[in-house]
Amino acid sequence: MTRKSLRHQVAIISGASGGIGRATALALAAEGVRPVLAARHEERLRVVAREIAEQGGEALVIPTDVTRREETERLVRRTLDHWGRLDIVIANAGQYIRCPVPELTVAEIERSLAVNFYGGVHLALAALPTLLAQGRGHLIFVTSMDGKKGIPPDGPYVAAKFALTGLAEVMRQELKANGVDVTTILPGRVDTPMIATLDVPRISAKIPPEHVARAIVRAIYRPQAEVIIPRSAKLLVYLNTLSPRLGDWAVRSFRLEGWERTK
Repeated sequence: MTRKSLRHQVAIISGASGGIGRATALALAAEGVRPVLAARHEERLRVVAREIAEQGGEALVIPTDVTRREETERLVRRTLDHWGRLDIVIANAGQYIRCPVPELTVAEIERSLAVNFYGGVHLALAALPTLLAQGRGHLIFVTSMDGKKGIPPDGPYVAAKFALTGLAEVMRQELKANGVDVTTILPGRVDTPMIATLDVPRISAKIPPEHVARAIVRAIYRPQAEVIIPRSAKLLVYLNTLSPRLGDWAVRSFRLEGWERTK
């Protein structure tokens, strides 16, 4: 895919009101893509749309709660009605929900699954008929390193991200013959409001959301199965693949769970 071929393409981005979603929308708009900004908070989306307009781009704002299937279906319909095409779908919306196992309840798991798993599923399945009918498109799931290596006490978040990572892996294999690319983006700690109160060790330092956005743009130009960033996160995956007990040791030794600020 050449740089020119991205111009005028349309990309839906969930969770676009801040963090990775906002950074990705700005990065894609700079490449000539027309972003569709989806999240629950309309005013925040409009701020992002104004930023895109200031850099010479154009964005469509559609407030959407991805936990509600009918709203993601409406999101896709309005996108097609407005621009007449859909090329890229980035399922990025998420919520960091952690809870120690002794205190864990089914309700906490369900709360995490609603946004971190079903949010991605609803959006992907709403867009899939369009992508299949045209025989091309790109589904991108922004999951997490927690979808490869579970880190305490992130049980609810890990359950949802593992589920979404696994589903994306199957979708990637099944949809390849239909011309639809599927990429999973697995960032480590990212400096977003979602984990603003979480301090982490230097080895697991938070990366700017713009780093993830650039990785997403690269993956669109040159489709990849998985993108793990930063390098330290990739190292943990390799270590855990070699030996889960060794992966557990690394988590404990480097305090990769981080610690909540008390003040």
